[in-house]
Formats: sequence, structure tokens, C-alpha cells
Amino acid sequence: MPEEWRSVLVPIFKNKGDVQSCSNYRGIKLMSHTMKLWERVAEARLRKVVEVCEQQYGFMPRKSTTDAIFALRILMEKYRDGQRELHCVFVDLEKAYDRVPREELWYCMRKSGVAEKYVRVVHYMYERRRTVVRCAVGQTEEFKVEVGLHQGSTLSPFLFAIVMDQLSEEVRQESPWTMMFADDIVICSESREQVEENLERWRFVLERRGMKVSRSKTEYMCVNEREGSGTVRLQGEEVKKVQESKYLGSTVQSNGECGKELLISSSSSSYTFIPVPPTQLHTLATPHPPPFTPLTIKEEEVNRLFKRLNTRQATGPDSVSPSLLKHCANQLSPVFTDIFNTSLETCHVPACFKTSAIVPVPKKTKITGLNDYRPVALTSVVMKSFERLVLSYLKDITDPLPDPLQFTYRANRSVDDAVNMALHFILQHLDSPGSYARILFVDFSSAFNT
Repeated sequence: MPEEWRSVLVPIFKNKGDVQSCSNYRGIKLMSHTMKLWERVAEARLRKVVEVCEQQYGFMPRKSTTDAIFALRILMEKYRDGQRELHCVFVDLEKAYDRVPREELWYCMRKSGVAEKYVRVVHYMYERRRTVVRCAVGQTEEFKVEVGLHQGSTLSPFLFAIVMDQLSEEVRQESPWTMMFADDIVICSESREQVEENLERWRFVLERRGMKVSRSKTEYMCVNEREGSGTVRLQGEEVKKVQESKYLGSTVQSNGECGKELLISSSSSSYTFIPVPPTQLHTLATPHPPPFTPLTIKEEEVNRLFKRLNTRQATGPDSVSPSLLKHCANQLSPVFTDIFNTSLETCHVPACFKTSAIVPVPKKTKITGLNDYRPVALTSVVMKSFERLVLSYLKDITDPLPDPLQFTYRANRSVDDAVNMALHFILQHLDSPGSYARILFVDFSSAFNT
């Protein structure tokens, strides 16, 4: 491996807390972009041969923080509704990435079924690394780092998932009783004694292999607590008991509710909503659109759009695949530019572009009738590209036209904004004594089709 790829620059990033405490600083490693490309290739190969446990939600395909939060909330609500206690411990690992022993990494990779040649590849990536730290007075001399994973590396998250998968093999339970998001671990149980025993087993296994459980940041929460349920201890030291905890950015409450999380989301919204009386909501003046000028599509726009096509997109009834358009964009762009502009001039679109195949997609897991299917039209990829180009020209005209309270398919708006707007009006009424808000949820039947 080229020696230039082994150079690492570490700027000091302060996370939070006291500036005098070294533990409040995080060293993010800036690495060669070429090295990161090489890591991506290695990661793709490793993901094909390594199967990580279902309890791991971090850096896994089709999994995210939302899935872990949702699973935990559902479990908490189930026990709250059943008037039963649920004991949860939020385990925090101290300097998790920095503490992974290199020998432990090689061992876990081999035990996960990684071929020896790939173990050697990763070993070469970590071998003879030259690290310098950038600080206020300049850069330090080069030094070696012979423990831990690189923070800022493309490959490190998956390597850490492999390590955690092997370390937790002896102690983890099925999801959602055990859930991991990288180094964020949640252990749940129906009894305080059992969750305390499980926590001690986790501590023993992790610390035996070089990791360390943070005593100060690990938290214990009891959902639907009865009187005198007690506390949890770790090696004789009492774990901090909390009524709410920040889990993967979401505030989890011991009463199983999410009211505080909604208030936090509403207050941290990027929009500031100005109250508008209901009588004025739909009487706002609509600005006049700019005058329309003849539309001409440029060849470079077609070329750029073709090269951005997703090759996994389904091919339409005309059998023109996105792979063909993407890989032959330079040759096909002039042809389709001429076809598109001719269609605009003559107001006539080729019939093959307008042909679609209807694919019935189930709305539910259990099908009882035709209404349980959604008819999705599979259309030509060329036609979709044509539509995107025309839409990009029409945006200046169409953007001012929708109602101010329309949040769908508009730039810089999302479902979060719609929820926050609704919460804004609801909370306004809740703040006024004796006031209440009536809410009506309206659903249109087959709206697009009618």
C-alpha cells in the first residue's frame, strides 16, 4: 500500500463540557480520500461474507436509529398498557472506538468467517500508520497509534459492528430485549434483579476483551414503576436512576409517553410559525406567475440527468433500461434532446413514451379484496426523464401557486414541518386555560385515481 495513504491528520474537536478536561475532546482522523475509496471497496467485500446479528441497528442496511427507537417505544408502551414493570439499562461504552484492541479485531474478523486475505488487507491498512495532531500552535511530531479504530474512517463502523457482534455473542438476548446501535446498548428485562445480572455479565465480557463500561454515563430506568422497586448496581456501585434518557437523539420517558419529545421537536424546528387566524388561512393572495417563454431543453441537461439515473430503477414497457441511458449518455443525449424539443414544439409525445404497465402492489400483508392493492404505473424511464426536465423549468411558475399550508412535494418542506405546524396550533390552545382544539383527520379515497 502506498506510504502516502498511511498519513493521518487529527484535528482536535471539542464535543461539550469543560475545556480543561481532555476527555471532552474528540480526535477525528482526516485521511486520504484515495484511502477512503480503498476502504469502501474492502467494506463492500466484507459485507458480502459477514452476517451481523439482528440486535445490531447501527450501520446496517435498511436499519436506522428510527427502527431502534420505535422498537424500544413499542416495548415500553406494551408494558405500560399491561400495568407491568419494565427495567431498562442504557449502557455507554467509554471511548469505544479508541479502546478496541487490534488483536481482538483480527480475532473477531476471523471468527466471523472473513477470509484470511481480507484480514491481511485490513491489517495492512492499520500497519505503520503515521499520525500527527493539529492544535493551536501547529502540528505535533509523528507518532504511532497501536490500539483502537480510526474515527473518521469509512471502514471503522462496520469493523466495530463485527467486534461487537462477536463480543456480545455470549450475553445478548433477542431484540428488543437487547438492542445495539454501534456502542449504544440497551438491555431490558421484566425484573430489576435480572437486568442487574445481565448488566454485570455484559460488563464482564466487554472488559475482559479490552472495552470499558462508563459508570458515569450508564443509566437505569424503570417503566411503570411501583413503589420501592429499588436500584441497579454495577460492581457494587449504584447506576444512576433516571426518569428520562436521551437514546439515539430521542428523549425516552419512564412513563412510556412521548409528549416531551414532541415538545422538543416542535421547539427545535427550523421554521418559526406565525399564527394566522383560521378565516385567513385560505384567503392569502397568490402572486402572479412570471410570463411564460418557449421552453427549449439543452443537451447538457439531458446528459447530466442520464448520468445521475439509478441503475436499479425498473425498466419501463419500452424496454429502455436506465443502465443503457446512463452508460451511453454521451451518445444518446443529442438524440433524446432533439426528440424532447420536437415534442415540445409540436405538442406531441411519442406513443411508446406514454405506454405504462400497471403493477398491483399490496397495501397490507393480508389481502382480502381488490381494494387491498395499490395500482402503481410502471412508465418509461425516458418519459420520467422528460418529465423531470420539464418540471425543473416550471418550478419558477408553479412554486408560488400551491396553498401556503401544502407541505407535500415542496422544496424545504417535509412531514416534520406539517406535524410541527399542527402541534404549534394545538399547544397554543393548551397554553390557554379552558381552551381546546378540535382536530379532524380527512382522508380522500383513491385521490390520485379520481
